[in-house]
Amino acid sequence: MAEGVVKFIKEGTKHHNSEPPDEKNILPEYDFIVVGAGSSGCALANRLSQISKWKVLLIEAGRPENYIMDIPMVASYLQFSEANWNYKTEPSEYVCLSMNNKQCSYPRGKAVGGSSAINYMIATRGSKKSYDYWEELGNPGWGYHDILPYFLEIEDMTIPELARDTKYHSTGGELEISRVPYQTDLAKAFVESGKEIGYQEVDYNGRHQIGFSLLQSTTKNGTRWSASKAFLHPIRYRRNFHLKKRSLVTKILIDPVEKKACGVEFVKNKKTYRVRASKEIIVSGGAINSPQLLMLSGIGPKKHLEEVGIPVVQDLNVGYNLMDHPGVVSISFLVNQSVGLIVDEIMDDGKSLPEYFNYHTGKLSVPAACEAIAFFDTENHDSMDSDPDLELLFFGGNIGIDLTFYKMLNLQDRVNEILYKPIANRHAWTAVPLTLKPKSRGRIVLKSKNPFDKPLIYHNLYEDPYDLEMQLKGVKKAIELSKTKAFQKYDSTLSNILVPGCEGFEFGSDDYWRCVIRHMSIAIWHLTGTCKMGPRSDPGAVVDARLKVYGIKRLRVADASIMPMVPNAHTNIPSMIVGLKAADMIIQEWVTKKNNS
Repeated sequence: MAEGVVKFIKEGTKHHNSEPPDEKNILPEYDFIVVGAGSSGCALANRLSQISKWKVLLIEAGRPENYIMDIPMVASYLQFSEANWNYKTEPSEYVCLSMNNKQCSYPRGKAVGGSSAINYMIATRGSKKSYDYWEELGNPGWGYHDILPYFLEIEDMTIPELARDTKYHSTGGELEISRVPYQTDLAKAFVESGKEIGYQEVDYNGRHQIGFSLLQSTTKNGTRWSASKAFLHPIRYRRNFHLKKRSLVTKILIDPVEKKACGVEFVKNKKTYRVRASKEIIVSGGAINSPQLLMLSGIGPKKHLEEVGIPVVQDLNVGYNLMDHPGVVSISFLVNQSVGLIVDEIMDDGKSLPEYFNYHTGKLSVPAACEAIAFFDTENHDSMDSDPDLELLFFGGNIGIDLTFYKMLNLQDRVNEILYKPIANRHAWTAVPLTLKPKSRGRIVLKSKNPFDKPLIYHNLYEDPYDLEMQLKGVKKAIELSKTKAFQKYDSTLSNILVPGCEGFEFGSDDYWRCVIRHMSIAIWHLTGTCKMGPRSDPGAVVDARLKVYGIKRLRVADASIMPMVPNAHTNIPSMIVGLKAADMIIQEWVTKKNNS
């Protein structure tokens, strides 16, 4: 059955009629060109095109969205489709040891909507201190006081008890935030287990983050609500806005004398096009594609660009400072009742499919079996006002809930046969720990000067021992929760199948879990930092606090790559906020220029 679902997704071609069409007659020149229709790019293009006299072109390398991508439960399967860039990290001797060729998967959205079209729809903002820290690093205007209004501007909160908190929530914005229509009893047990060990049930997007909660999700009426649906579908008839799909921007055109960005070059159907920008170019390709494009255009580390044969236009530390929230996937707990989620059962039960397609409710409305979340401050156990450094992401199943999920993680067949085949049809739950304040840093580099060669991703997860030890704390926290009355009601039992490669350690010992973490960790796909925002005095900075690329006129970067430190959040909504703030700064500057001329 699972293989049939994958085929169904790959062959699904019915696109949303409300998505802006692929513009066939693009103009030779626009006021603004935005590269990348992801979470940030969609929000940015929406706001810039509100100025009716400005002509805005949004260029996306990927495909249109289709209706199959709307079904929350199939999110994992989307990674087998052409909507995924299908990146892999470079082989490591330290982490991803159970993956094929010791490479972790790095799914990235290659579609209108970007990664918001294939992600798990988890709606988190991050803490106040995350953004205040950005400002402390020398980025005025990026503190929480400045950022909160943008969260409120776009939000349409449909969870009644949360919507009443008008200081932290709002209604009427483009991005619907809702509670998933279906929750397993295990998800409810997870929240109850948190209360048993002394934590409260919280609104983690409100005043306090520390505590447990059922998931807040970017879904509407049980369907995915991507950045494209939120920001592009409503503007499909704007005459000053054009969207170009399946078009890969290969180079930013820069006047070498004035060092001014003046246009872009892109390829569609093997044909090369050039289009000019009279005001600005804004790169919103994400933490892999944005640094790749800058380096292909001659903006990057001088030594590296010279090594691959690219003339240097501006020497900047592009591609450095790569961050993510690592997580380990193999901490699964078996239960003695049919209270979890197993994909084949859902597809074969005769009621879940019609329930979803008729009412958008039921088990298929759960985002890839992800149902709940918890945040901890491991240094300040008793304070709700503290800053989370650890997250547990709750899934109402394990990797064995379907026969293809492990392939999405690039897990070796041999490891899957040993670890998950024996429990493939068992009801279970999994808590994935996330290190929220990683100290390790990776790097994106070019494989060559060919824009069609995927860049090389050196993630360097756990290069700093702190990050691994935080994962160990997360594993222990999950085990502690499993022993609560809430979970023992289902005879919750830790799966004791030894992870291949870790047989030499005593099961359950700290060294065993450290070995498991190195073998079974995955990147959680919150890539940030590779075009770092910072003051001119910061040698690692690529853009300033107004997101302008140092040394190049009329060029900005606006996406997760500018984040100087990854927030303690899933990065979809924070990336939208970057796009909104960028638009405000651009509008402010160009309207001021006009008024002063």
